Amino acid sequence: MAKKYICKVCGYVHTGDKAPAVCPQCQQTNCFEPEKSKGLDTNSNVYTIIYATIVVVIVAVLLAVISQVLSPRQEANKRLDVQKQILTALNVDYSQADPAALYDEYVKEEEWDGKPVFYATIDNTNYTVLPLKGQGLWGGIWGYIALEDDLNTVYGINFGHESETPGLGAEIVTEKFRSQFFGKHIKDGEGNLRSIAVLKEGKRADEGQEQVDAVSGATITSTGVNDMLLNSLDEYKDFLEQIPAAGVEELLNDNEEED
Repeated sequence: MAKKYICKVCGYVHTGDKAPAVCPQCQQTNCFEPEKSKGLDTNSNVYTIIYATIVVVIVAVLLAVISQVLSPRQEANKRLDVQKQILTALNVDYSQADPAALYDEYVKEEEWDGKPVFYATIDNTNYTVLPLKGQGLWGGIWGYIALEDDLNTVYGINFGHESETPGLGAEIVTEKFRSQFFGKHIKDGEGNLRSIAVLKEGKRADEGQEQVDAVSGATITSTGVNDMLLNSLDEYKDFLEQIPAAGVEELLNDNEEED
């Protein structure tokens, strides 16, 4: 295949198997060199765009691979965190034990009308745990409330938050705040769902509704907890207000048969 040779003196282009000894145009000797292949100009916009595109694609592929590899572990960690929150609501100390093992021993995951219900048996006593979800001052708040078998008396409760203010709204996670709910009732004397009011000191709840004190200096977060309890429990209103003589387990079994 013929090659191109360029004269370094005058630029004359010769095509052939080899360069001539003398340039026919300028008569210079040994002045030819092979024509260089035209590569991509690294200073051009095209090069910049191509280079950036390749880097973005490589990074995207690496992130996708890492996400796929870590996804099972992330999901396992999320599930374990939920299990710990539910155990805390059930007043189970898992500090010296495997929380996942305790959860599997005590808790059975059920559904009511498509919504999650956690049915627990501890020391031959039955409890029902329901999820709570709401909005605080700076982000989401959530929790789990554990009820005795009458689906009325609060056995325990746990709260979490996304970004409430330390020393103020973040105090909803403390034992001091949570313990106020223990032994309270979410229904009135007629068996109607009323929730539990979270109010500033000195304020009184509506007749038939029990209450706890709000966090001092955290009015919006406390209101968020109040609304979260009211709205989240209201989603289970039918479940909470119809307890058969045999207890919650029969109610859940009847719901499974209907499905």
